[in-house]
Amino acid sequence: MSIVKSKKISEKYIEKSEEYAKSQPNIGDSPFIIESKELNLWYGETQALIDVSINIFKNKVTALIGPSGCGKSTLIRCFNRMNDVYDNVEITGEIYYSGLNILGKKIQVTKLRKKIGMIFQKPNPFPMTIYDNVAYGPRIQKINRKEDLDPIVEYSLKKAALWEEVKDRLDDSAIGLSGGQQQRLCLARALAIEPDVLLMDEPTSSLDPIATAKIESLINELKKKYTVIIVTHNMQQATRISDFTGFMYLGELIEIDRTGNIFKNPKEELTKRYISGHFG
Repeated sequence: MSIVKSKKISEKYIEKSEEYAKSQPNIGDSPFIIESKELNLWYGETQALIDVSINIFKNKVTALIGPSGCGKSTLIRCFNRMNDVYDNVEITGEIYYSGLNILGKKIQVTKLRKKIGMIFQKPNPFPMTIYDNVAYGPRIQKINRKEDLDPIVEYSLKKAALWEEVKDRLDDSAIGLSGGQQQRLCLARALAIEPDVLLMDEPTSSLDPIATAKIESLINELKKKYTVIIVTHNMQQATRISDFTGFMYLGELIEIDRTGNIFKNPKEELTKRYISGHFG
């Protein structure tokens, strides 16, 4: 199966997205909050990303779809330098967050991760109380007084649509929450440090349909204030919640466009084959 090189496709997308951006009113100095240019990544001798260039619009939901092992999670982990935790990783290219090259040596990764939060595939609440889970990030930022923490915890839990369910048991262990509640708690924990971007790596894959629907509803609400990038294997989910969708295959960004265009009129044959279920 031949694969069209992503560099040319990405350049076309960048041109189209920049044209679209110019037509948007009141969008600020730049419509993009994250931009990558010819991004390559290797785990040892294995290349996981190949010349990936992508623009992420502010206050939009961008979904990344594609088969397992195609580079989706690796790509979003680049955006907050989570790949730094692995040994023998090499990265070339550029990634810009609000115009700043985050691959630069002077970047303070802890500050970057404050602005670009992450929600993982499986809920990972800390083994502490519900309150302390949400207050964890602010405390690291030296916010320790209860009168300062209380409104942050309440606000974050409300934004994660969890406040009404837990407001009378904030001192209970977070481990006792259901899976869906734990994932929303992790979302509240991320929101408590006031990020600009939320990276979500298959956040509903381990949840039941009811919990999944709550998370999807939250994502649609959150984009009013935050930029969301979500990795998903569920193409129906991408159509429900995303403004833009990118299809990745074997480390390349094959195509990215408005979600409606990707699913109704994809430009690349490989994209057509994937969304029609011919492989994946």
